[in-house]
Amino acid sequence: MIAKNPPMGWNSWDCYGAAVTEAQVRANAQYMADHLKEYGWEYVVVDIQWYQPTAGSHEYEPFSTLCMDEYGRLLPAVNRFPSAADGKGFAPLAEYVHGLGLKFGIHIMRGMPRMAAHRNLPIFGSDFTAKDVANPNSICCWNPDMYGLKCEQNEAGARAYYESIFALYAEWGVDFVKVDDIAREYPHCKREIELISEAIRGCGRDMVLSLSPGPAPLDRAEHLKTYANMWRITDDFWDNWNLLLAMFERAEKWCTHSGPGHWPDADMLPVGALRQCTNPDDWTRFTEDELITMMSLWCMMRSPLIAGGDLPKNDAFTLQLLTNRDVLEIETATHCAHQLYRTEDEIAWIAPRLDQKGCYIALFNISEKKQSFHFPLETYGLGATNHAKELWSGKTARVNYPEGKVLKASVPKHGAVIFRVF
Repeated sequence: MIAKNPPMGWNSWDCYGAAVTEAQVRANAQYMADHLKEYGWEYVVVDIQWYQPTAGSHEYEPFSTLCMDEYGRLLPAVNRFPSAADGKGFAPLAEYVHGLGLKFGIHIMRGMPRMAAHRNLPIFGSDFTAKDVANPNSICCWNPDMYGLKCEQNEAGARAYYESIFALYAEWGVDFVKVDDIAREYPHCKREIELISEAIRGCGRDMVLSLSPGPAPLDRAEHLKTYANMWRITDDFWDNWNLLLAMFERAEKWCTHSGPGHWPDADMLPVGALRQCTNPDDWTRFTEDELITMMSLWCMMRSPLIAGGDLPKNDAFTLQLLTNRDVLEIETATHCAHQLYRTEDEIAWIAPRLDQKGCYIALFNISEKKQSFHFPLETYGLGATNHAKELWSGKTARVNYPEGKVLKASVPKHGAVIFRVF
């Protein structure tokens, strides 16, 4: 099964925007192999505009010249990815990543380059041309590089184009594809998602299919679960407390749709060194307590974990955040996670273990001051509990009190604790 567990890895967007280079990807891959691989981190994903020679920031350059082959299939810009020279594409970089025991991924936009349509290039392996399938009335509102495809008017042609690009990605050794400008574009994207999914599953190589950006519509959950491995439940998530606070409502609504092969995606983790293409000294604006809250929520809801910072610049705290085995185990050892209650100051989640050896209780302080929380275990059917361990501190917690079995915690502003109880 593809994506039996929530995918874990790194993506270049948060730190390098559209401007990432091969050297930076290799450095992050090496760091992952050296420091994160043993904890389950495995995907190295090159985000948007890898085919644009002049990309230099998080901003897009409308109508810029893109690198592509004679069939309208985008190719890595050689000035940024030197190993792609002589038509090799991403194959050498993927080989390097695979040699580290990791997996390689790329970002694409839905559709085909408008340049291909304007030149009316042939579609590889078919009698169709780009003009036959390109839809000039379907253009991303924030990046005009691509035309959507006539997936209903010319399904055979659209299928041929998507099959051609995924055949190329399979040759390169791609293991993960993030398709953008699609997850929130229902209803007109419905058939396009299906054709992309069918092409990726028929290309001869296992690839995770990730759909962006969000918020994906909740009423399309079953369609998304059928055709994708992960899909964004939010627009771009950044290091802002209000965005993190808003994620609790999204997580509560989507958590019941998490399961092997299909994972609601709360977006990348903005940890460590961010926005490096703008300021090499930039760092996440989250406090350490907010980072613990973010990581706790993502793991409790079993979101994919995709780190967004420049990994080689990680400090000790960031590395510890990403390598807490007890917390990361929640991603693979639990099921049916959900919110128990929410008050003005506190949110509580529960995640039962698959092996029936207890469960996890997460308590989140969403207030603006330190709070003392009391979680009554017997109220929630956990009266048989005799042991508890707080996973971020690693300390054994007291359970039995004169007033009954209770989890007690002093939680800082915007902070969180997670107990494994059994």
